[in-house]
Amino acid sequence: MMKSLLRAVSAGLLVTVAGLSALQASANVTLKNGHPEVYYVKQGDTLWDISSQFLESPWQWPELWHVNEEIDNPHLIYPGDVIRLVYVDGRPQLQVDRQGAEPKETVKMMADGSVVKLSPQVRVLPLDTAIPTIPMSSIQTFLLDALVVTQEDIVSAPYIIAGSDRRVIYAENDTVYARDPVTAWADLLQSYGVFRVGHQYVDPDTREVLGIEALQVGSVRTIDQADGIATFRINESKQDIRPKDRLFTSREGRVQSAFHPSAPNTAVDAKIIHFFDRLHSVARNDVVVINKGSRDGLRDGHVLEVMHIGERVKDPVTQAMVQLPAAKAGSLVLFRVYEKVSYALVIQATLPIKLGDIATNPAGSL
Repeated sequence: MMKSLLRAVSAGLLVTVAGLSALQASANVTLKNGHPEVYYVKQGDTLWDISSQFLESPWQWPELWHVNEEIDNPHLIYPGDVIRLVYVDGRPQLQVDRQGAEPKETVKMMADGSVVKLSPQVRVLPLDTAIPTIPMSSIQTFLLDALVVTQEDIVSAPYIIAGSDRRVIYAENDTVYARDPVTAWADLLQSYGVFRVGHQYVDPDTREVLGIEALQVGSVRTIDQADGIATFRINESKQDIRPKDRLFTSREGRVQSAFHPSAPNTAVDAKIIHFFDRLHSVARNDVVVINKGSRDGLRDGHVLEVMHIGERVKDPVTQAMVQLPAAKAGSLVLFRVYEKVSYALVIQATLPIKLGDIATNPAGSL
């Protein structure tokens, strides 16, 4: 099941460019100095990597993209494809050539003088070999194993009360028992994820509780239920499973999120409020949490710039305290947007990114 879920996530995060062929390059799209005319897609590339080869602002990729309807599955990019920069009516355009495909019917003259008609040959490519938007290895844990829940969700969730003996930690193949405080297992399912409640996300300005982190530590399957107590067998344990761990339903239907990088169309003034496994700063391919979400107009795929707040220093001449200007520290791509917070991948970093740094719209996007 886990392998199929990972394939679903990978396919969901593949670059999608359907419907973008009608877009023309905007006047503010800037090609990168020294950009190639041709790029050969290789294993391990991401859409962001390729965009960075051509553009100063990689999130503007869709504005240059041309969908070639003559090739198989033109909305996805595969290793071995060739991306060319061409000009149409004076505007730059990126086009993909699929290697190994002969889209048009042709004829060939044989040695004996006969003519043979050649039919188109299409290369069959599985979805999970297409290149992703951003590195899957950096985010799949947060797609599969992380939830942002409310205090009400936690209080109403079923929870483990004990195991088959007096131990306080349990692992794969152990038997555990759980209670459902709301429905007493009126809707008992065949399996559940086991989650441990963790960090509480608090808005640094308003002090509003934005959500609570819940990380999956394992999964269980149902054995029996009697007198309000359900019996489960532990299928998988990524960490020790303990009493008070909560049970939430499978998230397989919720992790698919097809997107292409783009700038938000509303003004964003967010702050970085949490790191994972980092103390003071983060860099490229680290994951951060910001204090804005879907209620603020954000969605998966939105790109934000990170501005490092300038320090307050003493003017050596006047002795007055002076606020230094903010400096761009990097870029984020949102890959999991909840109502009040969002998970984002640091896709570029020119300075160490710190807690409290501002996440805002890319320059020139509004």
